[in-house]
Amino acid sequence: MMADGTESLQASVNSYWAASPIHASAMSDEETEGQDTDEIDRAPLLPKQHHAGPPGATGRPLASRHCPEDSYCMVYMIFFLLGIGSLLPWNFFITAKHYWTYKLSNNTDGHGEEPRSDLSDYFESYLAIASTVPSVLCLVLNYLLVNRLSPVVRILSSLLIILAVFIVTTVMVKVDSSGCREQFFFGTLASVAMVSGASNLFSGSVFGISGHFPMRISQALISGQAMGGTISAVASIVDLAAAKDVTDSALAYFLTADVFILFCILMYLLLPKLDYSRHYMLAAEYNKSGSIPEPRGEADGPEGTPASTVSSVSVPPLKPILQKTWLLGLCVFYVFFISIMVFPAVSSGIQSVNQKSGSPWTTTYFTPITSFFLYNVADFCGRQATAWLQVPGPTSRVLPALVLSRTVLVPLLMFCNYQPRDHLHTVLFSHDLFPVFFICLLGITNGYLGTLPMIYGPKVVPRDLAEPAGVVMSFFLTLGLAVGSAFSVLIVHFI
Repeated sequence: MMADGTESLQASVNSYWAASPIHASAMSDEETEGQDTDEIDRAPLLPKQHHAGPPGATGRPLASRHCPEDSYCMVYMIFFLLGIGSLLPWNFFITAKHYWTYKLSNNTDGHGEEPRSDLSDYFESYLAIASTVPSVLCLVLNYLLVNRLSPVVRILSSLLIILAVFIVTTVMVKVDSSGCREQFFFGTLASVAMVSGASNLFSGSVFGISGHFPMRISQALISGQAMGGTISAVASIVDLAAAKDVTDSALAYFLTADVFILFCILMYLLLPKLDYSRHYMLAAEYNKSGSIPEPRGEADGPEGTPASTVSSVSVPPLKPILQKTWLLGLCVFYVFFISIMVFPAVSSGIQSVNQKSGSPWTTTYFTPITSFFLYNVADFCGRQATAWLQVPGPTSRVLPALVLSRTVLVPLLMFCNYQPRDHLHTVLFSHDLFPVFFICLLGITNGYLGTLPMIYGPKVVPRDLAEPAGVVMSFFLTLGLAVGSAFSVLIVHFI
């Protein structure tokens, strides 16, 4: 018996970590007998209850009757792509380190090493603050609007804002800003704030929607977020190798982001056309209204619900959600608090100990590969591992213990060859393999320990609170990023 009762796991029938008695409490023996793993993954998201439906209707939940197949894994792939799009803007901003250093340095002739400036030295820390603080506010707004404004409005409007800002950023690549570096600096931070706020409104809404689906869909969304970082890192490396000029590289880099954001818009518009996604959205509306909704026409939104019912419900109750998810939320908070504290503010400043050799590896490619590419690949592997392994469970005390143990990564990275060092002159790990190992460990633990509580959260609350619970978990994540980004400024100054 859990401390908060067994009811919190009644909605966890889609989870592979749940023990068989828990599954038995949510599904009858007749329903589960003979089901394989994939069938259990599509198990009901709605509580067993009889409804006053039309004559001849069965008492089984809507989500468990006539469940269509996810043909060619299209819905899985769409949520994976939406996950990429949710963090792609942020990753494209932080990965373009060479471009920002070039734009904010005291020498923009494109030749030689750019001199140091306060704007470039602390840019990653300022970037993190500008992106996370408005994100917290936007997630609060998203929670207030979750039952008042259709997800299609929230998602499409946020994607259009992101696309517009990135188009402006792309245009600014070829604009000479050498005479107005401070104006360019603050304009960039304003753009980051707008993109980050819209991105979190988008990701919070999409993650809330994924709470109505089986757990594999939530896992696809979170794995896609990690792949977004990997794609941006690969794009940065390819552009550095292919383009001789910094601005040509940045132009191709940001154009890639423009095209992908447009592709995400098209994929989201395709989602309501698929039977698999319609099925679970209709089931979600049934859970809210208590009656089977009429299937929507193509003119209606992608939620499978009549437009008139979207804003008829008030703000969802916060207390019952926090009672079930507060520990999971704190785990998410601390995982991303530690990660953003050192990535990218500290990790991108770690240089090769052989930099004076002048080889392309130690001068041009060391930071993009070790700091960004390896971190994002490790993060993706950690998130993808949750598709097959989901331990420890949501009530285990091992989970918060593992989360707290990541704190040791902060001093380990600080004592690598971070440059320039103005106060802490000691370098304990004077070999290039040390930062490679520490950054990979940071990434894989961020992916695995950050994903587990995120996918547990919407499953341990009553099914009608799954979507707002997803928004709440996103809020904890973003709050951890906001607080951690503030601490990153202090750490960089301390070094």
